[in-house]
Amino acid sequence: MNAVIYARYSSDNQREESIEGQLRECKAFANKKGLQIVGTYIDRALSAKTDNRPQFQKMIRDSAQKKFELVIVWKLDRFSRNRYDSARYKAVLKKNGVRVVSATEAISEGAEGILLESLLEGMAEYYSAELAEKVLRGMTDNALKCKYNGGGLLTGYTIDSEQNYQIDPITAPIVRSVFQKYADGCTIMDIVRDLGEKGLRTSKGKPFEYNAVEHMLHNRRYLGEYRFRDVVIPGGIPQIVPQELFDLVQDRLKTNREASGRHKAKEEFILTTKLYCGKCGSYMVGESGTSKTGATHRHYKCGKAKRKHTCSKKPVKKEWIENLVMERVKQIILDDALLDRIAEELIAIQGKEDEVLAALRRLHAEAEKAINNLLDAMQQGIVTSSTKDRLQKLEAEKEAAEIEIAKREIAQPRFSKEQILFFIHELQKLDLNKPAHQRKLIDCFVNAIYLYDDKLIITFNFKRNSETIPVSEIVKKEKSSDLTGAVPPKKDCYLNKGSNPFFTASRMILFRI
Repeated sequence: MNAVIYARYSSDNQREESIEGQLRECKAFANKKGLQIVGTYIDRALSAKTDNRPQFQKMIRDSAQKKFELVIVWKLDRFSRNRYDSARYKAVLKKNGVRVVSATEAISEGAEGILLESLLEGMAEYYSAELAEKVLRGMTDNALKCKYNGGGLLTGYTIDSEQNYQIDPITAPIVRSVFQKYADGCTIMDIVRDLGEKGLRTSKGKPFEYNAVEHMLHNRRYLGEYRFRDVVIPGGIPQIVPQELFDLVQDRLKTNREASGRHKAKEEFILTTKLYCGKCGSYMVGESGTSKTGATHRHYKCGKAKRKHTCSKKPVKKEWIENLVMERVKQIILDDALLDRIAEELIAIQGKEDEVLAALRRLHAEAEKAINNLLDAMQQGIVTSSTKDRLQKLEAEKEAAEIEIAKREIAQPRFSKEQILFFIHELQKLDLNKPAHQRKLIDCFVNAIYLYDDKLIITFNFKRNSETIPVSEIVKKEKSSDLTGAVPPKKDCYLNKGSNPFFTASRMILFRI
């Protein structure tokens, strides 16, 4: 059985058993019991009356890795002198399959300790269940009023100050146009390319992709139908798409779905929405064709050169440009030092608390303080005709703040460095020969690619600067590639303006392994 040793002495009692003595007796205990010591954690000159001990906290975190089953201490008070902290952290260790044992005294789990630990675990479970009920109750109440319940906002709508859905005059015409184009015979990929060439974005500011357009065409909310879990209210929100047009689109979707392998047979161009023409700044879109010999040729071509013939950029071979970009991405995911730095930056970003969440917590604290003051006054006999109404109002404010806090915490989960590194290292296991896995890696790491005539510029999601690959490195005598001149792009390389240059939590959730 694997074990670790935790040793500590406090600054207020230098005559305590020395660290060396504690380690010696703990090791002797381990030898006697046939235990394998796999690590030590030492806090010097720190009191056990607080849990603010770096090595202690590291040990608690490391216990989740399942590398040891026992924590050996010289005496139980080395672990904690605070009964609440002791029970709380023993509960955490127990959850991770770890026990605390003493090398010099028999561990006695007294009735009080067992009761306290059970109460703490029960309170935590009760609080979690109660909070979930409050959140769901609040969201269901919102749904019955057809109000916005958080999460991603549907393209075509905005939310007013009362949390009601309103038609967005900017993006709603895009939605109607998508439905009309599909009804007129355009494919989803045709629509995606057209939206990309026009530089149109979703309500989140992201380029339209196949899945987003397909989901849009199926979404009954555009008929004005409000939906949340089991709550369905026709006419609950403003209608964007007429019923006749919506039905026509559904019929065509059904017909195309029944056609054998139509969507499955489409080409996978993994740099779509990432690759830009260095001459004019337009998207470079994928196209394929068959030569007289029957061979299939696949290229990326400037959208303006393809549609309007207003750009002189020549096509570039699909395999050439995709292989080059994937080689750069491979170098990133194999660089453990770089991945560690990315994780550190993500931790720093998470540390910057959401201003709205901070304000909600202040409101919750103020409401709770006012409630306690009011209860104290009532106990002293200070009661007026408005006391009950004031108390009910404060309770409602406190509960509303709790629900909003929980919703924002659910929407913006926090990750430890270990979780982040686990996610990133899982990416190393992806099969780079599969287009779906290639797309996942590119979406995670690459922000944009600009193809000039004499160089390639790749901007990444995890650093502000970009990588420039000169012509001397990338020219491979491709007759289909025009690499003889350089014109700066008209667009900012950071397409997602206002976004953080490092990974966002939402993106990590999207590609959670």
